[in-house]
Amino acid sequence: MHTSTKYTYGLGAGWKTILLGVGVSTEQVLRLAQLPEDRLEGDNIQLDASEFFQFAHALNRLLPDVGSWVELVQAMRPEYFSPSIFAALCSPDLRCAVQRLSLFKPLLGPLQLHIDEDAKCLGLEYEWSGGPHHIPVNMHAFEALFIVHLARLGIREEIKPVQVILPEIPANKKKLEDFIGVEITSGDVLKVVFAMEDARRSFVTSNHEMWSIFEPALRKRLADLEDNATFAEQTRAVLLENIPSGLVTTEQVAQRLTVSSRTLQRRLREEGTNFKDILQSTREHLARYYLKQTEITSSEIAYLLGFDEPTSFFRAFRLWTGTSPDRLRRQMEHEQRGSAC
Repeated sequence: MHTSTKYTYGLGAGWKTILLGVGVSTEQVLRLAQLPEDRLEGDNIQLDASEFFQFAHALNRLLPDVGSWVELVQAMRPEYFSPSIFAALCSPDLRCAVQRLSLFKPLLGPLQLHIDEDAKCLGLEYEWSGGPHHIPVNMHAFEALFIVHLARLGIREEIKPVQVILPEIPANKKKLEDFIGVEITSGDVLKVVFAMEDARRSFVTSNHEMWSIFEPALRKRLADLEDNATFAEQTRAVLLENIPSGLVTTEQVAQRLTVSSRTLQRRLREEGTNFKDILQSTREHLARYYLKQTEITSSEIAYLLGFDEPTSFFRAFRLWTGTSPDRLRRQMEHEQRGSAC
């Protein structure tokens, strides 16, 4: 993480519904955290690291029993997720999903996710950042609960990790273990390990269900193309589905088209284009769509388009359009208001 950058972390409006599911209002949490009570009145509310931990400690005080945090996670539905979590669920499997999540540290909270894998296991190790803050005991449990819940949402089966290590063990750990399905052990780090066999199982949420929740326009399937579609059209169709999950290399697209990457590049050259230009134009099209049709932030759009950092997206967007994403959004909103008059 770049120490010169002050990150903020988004708490979307979906949290209101999630918290109400366990009998807590956002106003209660904000009041106890000594944060302004209007901070969660809209979408994409941003908290800096100190405010994030204030919020976490307040929630920990309101929900001292880890069983309530199990209920909190169970109340989380795909339609409540932020775009970054949506992108993870759009991944083909858990292995890809956690790779995407590891890139979302500037959006999800003051932590980093480190991945360690071998032929048998996929290990996830969490490292809190954002300064010398004490982490509420139930926040450790929440991260373990959430990644297990995410995996089950994707696979649609009650899979279990093979190991869960927490820096602090909650008082009522049986409720935690009943949900996760394995014995929780104590250690120096927060770590969750899945069997690689489970990590490679296909996510059913990479299909039409999640597309329809977030953006029907991205449901276009390669099979929907006519037999005489050009390779450029086929490539664009694959990218529309692959971009949110980060599978945007020539090799990955060629595999979907059942050709070699060399054949794909040659066919695109014969049609007067190339893979880089198609990827760029597809990203620009999606960026304009997100800016016009949704309220998600420019930083979140950057991650949905497969950029590792928002600054890379901002540079690319200026090359595409000559302006910034926020300025173009304001311009489109002004044009929409004008046309409605």
